[in-house]
Amino acid sequence: MVWAGLIMGLVGSFHCLGMCGPIAISLPVGNGSGWKFVAGRVLYNSGRIITYAGLGLIAGAFGQSLKLIGVQQIVSIVAGALILVLVVMPRVIAQPLGQLRFIQNFLTWVRRKFAYFYQQQNLLAMLAVGLLNGLLPCGFVYIALAGAIAMKTLPLAMAYMALFGLGTLPLMLAVSLSGKLIKPQTRFFFKKAVPYMACIMAFLFIIRGLNLGIPYLSPKAQAETTHKVTMACCHKK
Repeated sequence: MVWAGLIMGLVGSFHCLGMCGPIAISLPVGNGSGWKFVAGRVLYNSGRIITYAGLGLIAGAFGQSLKLIGVQQIVSIVAGALILVLVVMPRVIAQPLGQLRFIQNFLTWVRRKFAYFYQQQNLLAMLAVGLLNGLLPCGFVYIALAGAIAMKTLPLAMAYMALFGLGTLPLMLAVSLSGKLIKPQTRFFFKKAVPYMACIMAFLFIIRGLNLGIPYLSPKAQAETTHKVTMACCHKK
């Protein structure tokens, strides 16, 4: 399921284009040509991917904590349910969280630093802009993070989000280099496809969590297999 992050990023990159495309196009370093122009845009997108991987680590840690308290069999189901809620009723989660004081203060700090580095004329500033851009509120990133919760290990959760970022890279980098937006009709089509893609991923996570014994799609939980082996050994004694 870790490769689902790449697929989600590829499809959802048209959503990213609408949200962050103007920022990517107007990055100040390079004056429209030369190696600094290319390097600045590569560093900006690299910063986004690094931040997504870091957020994946946090989401993965949350998923691991759920496993430690004995609910490992429903982590995938919970992740799928979260994706569905974020697709169908995004404000149910986003609005209450946005009202928390510490989140408001954090986002204020992110926006202030983002504006500061955006005005700087150097390559390291473009990396910082990308790092901070990954922290700005984005419903599509939240959907991807819900999937990261269901990953089996922390490295897989980080890889899932890094692949998500890599999926958004081709289109975002191409647009930032060319300075031209994709045709509105094409962008509208893929933007409409994003919720359907997210729902498919949600159902896949839910099916996997049901432990139906279907290879690759819904395998039996390892904990259950271990339990059976232990019980068999005890029976022999």
